[in-house]
Amino acid sequence: MNTVSPFTVHRTQSPLATLRFTPKDWDDVRMAFSSSILVDTSLTSLAQNLEGVDWPLAGSDETPAAYIDLSFDEMRERLALRGQPPRVADQLIDILKETLAFDNPFGDMVTQSEAAAAGDNPLVKNLEKLKIPSAFPIALTSLAPETLMFCRLENITTLGEFALTAQRMASTVIVGGDFRALLNALSNIDERTLARYLPFRPGSSGVHYLEGLSHAVSAQPVAIQAALAGQCAVKLPEAAEEMARSVQPEQLARAKGELLLHAGMLRGFCEEEHAEMQRQIAAGADPRRMVAVLGDPMTEAIVADLITPPAPPPAPVSLRDRLLRWWKK
Repeated sequence: MNTVSPFTVHRTQSPLATLRFTPKDWDDVRMAFSSSILVDTSLTSLAQNLEGVDWPLAGSDETPAAYIDLSFDEMRERLALRGQPPRVADQLIDILKETLAFDNPFGDMVTQSEAAAAGDNPLVKNLEKLKIPSAFPIALTSLAPETLMFCRLENITTLGEFALTAQRMASTVIVGGDFRALLNALSNIDERTLARYLPFRPGSSGVHYLEGLSHAVSAQPVAIQAALAGQCAVKLPEAAEEMARSVQPEQLARAKGELLLHAGMLRGFCEEEHAEMQRQIAAGADPRRMVAVLGDPMTEAIVADLITPPAPPPAPVSLRDRLLRWWKK
């Protein structure tokens, strides 16, 4: 007796017309999901996050990655062979579409303005609203090294380019990590998150010199930070002192050079703030008190050292004075 596969029965009893989605819908969503950071997340978890109907299949291999390389018919066949009714194919597409929408909250906004000029870009407008310069270099942010590398590969060098590139990418590429966090923060004007990545002060506007230096210090390895703080006569915990002793002089010199270079670049975007701090220091203000807003003693000491102008070199001793000193001896 001939046997009929479950899929044959499924196709015979449930024609394609009974499905809500078409092969094109499936191709669109699986292509979009192929670059998502959630491609290897279990479908059960994705369904739960969306607070929808539970995904009916269990197993570590039940992820979007298990389906998105399949054609529409192959996807339906795989589900049918596992005893699932046609509606589960619709459910799978729903999960992927809704996850993409959740993972890309600013997608509609970006898609609508994709062809707009830079002045119409909503992210650029938010930068202007916050008085954050579009020309501010990505290299002066505190994005993670891998995100900075991604920006270099995409030729993103400024916040303005970041906004414009995000506009072009958002409908085709799903990005994660710091890139997405900063993008969402700019989209929603989330000041607290912006302050994590930019020298931005919540409740204020523009970029700020002290916060920028603080980010640069925090980006250094902890041992380097301890060694720099030790040079500033900060009382370090025993563990920090031990780490500081492991730092070689050339490492410390290189780190100090990097911080001074960062400070010089940052100064171009905070000229008025820098000039005012120098005026106050020249008038007798204590740099340590000026950096108290940073809230971390080790960082404050290093930043205070960075904003303190170097002592002027000693005045040259004239030949007459040298002769007088020699004669007095």
